[in-house]
Amino acid sequence: MAGVSLVCVPLVGKSVEQMLSEMATATAGGADVAEIRLDHLASFEPRRDLDLLLRNRPLPVLVTYRPNWEGGEYEGDDGWRFEALLLAMELGAEYVDIELKVAQEFVDFLSGKRPDGTKLIVSSHNYQSTPSIEDLSILVARIQAVGADIVKIATTAVDITDVARMFKVMVHCQGQQVPMIGLVMGDRGLMSRILCPKFGGYLTFAALSTGKESAPGQPSLSDLLDIYNIKQIKADTKVYGVVGKPVAHSKGPIIHGTAFRSVGYNAVYLPLLVDDFESFLSTYSSPDFAGFSVTMPHKEAALACSDEVDPIVKYIGAVNTLIKRPSDGKLIGYNTDYTGSISAIETTLQVFSGKVPGASLADRIFVVIGAGGAGKALAYGAREKGARVVIANRTYERARELANFVGGQAISLADLENFHPEEGMILANTTSVGMYPNIHDTPLSKPFRQRMGSKAQQSHSPKVELNSVFSLKRKQALKSYALVFDAIYNPTLTRLLREAEELGVTIVTGVEMFVRQAMGQFEIFTGLPAPEKLMRETLLNFH
Repeated sequence: MAGVSLVCVPLVGKSVEQMLSEMATATAGGADVAEIRLDHLASFEPRRDLDLLLRNRPLPVLVTYRPNWEGGEYEGDDGWRFEALLLAMELGAEYVDIELKVAQEFVDFLSGKRPDGTKLIVSSHNYQSTPSIEDLSILVARIQAVGADIVKIATTAVDITDVARMFKVMVHCQGQQVPMIGLVMGDRGLMSRILCPKFGGYLTFAALSTGKESAPGQPSLSDLLDIYNIKQIKADTKVYGVVGKPVAHSKGPIIHGTAFRSVGYNAVYLPLLVDDFESFLSTYSSPDFAGFSVTMPHKEAALACSDEVDPIVKYIGAVNTLIKRPSDGKLIGYNTDYTGSISAIETTLQVFSGKVPGASLADRIFVVIGAGGAGKALAYGAREKGARVVIANRTYERARELANFVGGQAISLADLENFHPEEGMILANTTSVGMYPNIHDTPLSKPFRQRMGSKAQQSHSPKVELNSVFSLKRKQALKSYALVFDAIYNPTLTRLLREAEELGVTIVTGVEMFVRQAMGQFEIFTGLPAPEKLMRETLLNFH
């Protein structure tokens, strides 16, 4: 039965002193094992340095001396490496890692000299792809044949579905009582590092901190322990996650992970970088993968893949929450975007009713930027509240299609700067324009920037001239609105919101909308009341 995997932190300091400091930090941070990367040391003297590193170590160590032909930094001959690794064994290292390509030579070198107490990890790294299950199984057998105590295979994810093959091989090895480390590198392989306890992995790796990764896609130690709660992941732990592209910016794992722990719900919530939504769902079809938050660009695909949907979803045309019904495994689609965003806007209108005339959306012009899944949800919600909906989109045809659906008006995004038929309107951005890392963008000026591009190139100081024109255009547009909402929550204060606030316009950040829609998702996932205060505080504290 799967259980807790060891968490190993690679030490990548360039000196022994740096590595010792990193080891102390890793110990304090909750690591189980420290990987001493000898190939990272600037000037390595085996007897002196290994003695210093191993003499009073505060936790078990894995000694690796990785050559450049296997992704490391060592460029010398294998004889020197073998001697250093043998010395590490003699000094009591708990683990030593050797590459499959030279494993038989190393085992022959150790003949009659191998100390007891050190486990030999034989590793294979594939930096291009993840082989088939059959090829992975053959690789396991080859590694076992050279006398490995622990099999280590690290591959690369071209697609998130590649990870499923590694999971299957790990489960098989566990059934055969073969200790295995199975990792899939890259952003699309992240869940292989987090879910290793669920699928029988012996050990996983975590960077000491962001920026100190020793392999692509390696999470930090604090994220692995505090956000993903890896020590509590077991074979029966349910898997939830946010499916999108991009997805690394999402705060979903922080807010949902914290909420799960607070109520004792046996689940983990992951960021899932997905290219093909239908392929992802068919690959991870087991009940263990119990539900997903769905973000750009998969909300419409999620609707198409749903077996059943909440009635409102049919009108919105997009799904942002998907669960597998335990009784029959059918996919049930929901949308919590529209309730989260509309309630956030209405609450703000009520709070600022003195400043913003009228605390209702009824009969207001409600301008939605974007005609994707989030735009559809907001447009539907506004229409249901009696607002006069206007859709502004980069592609006018898509704006017109949505406007026709909700009985509203369509304009192109390029025309939005000149659209101010009355005062007291509501503006809602549902696009990704202005989201981290492109924090200097704003949906109000992008089309204008494109229109002026050719003229700007002819100017001697285009940046100054255009910025001043953009500022004037935006001010004229924004002054017509009583309230501006931005669905983006990273950063909290987007350029659009900052400029609106500078003009005295009431704003609603994506944080409030995100918390409210996440609460709805939590209740769908768990059947339990959402811990609203905790979820809001968690999100704000991580901003």
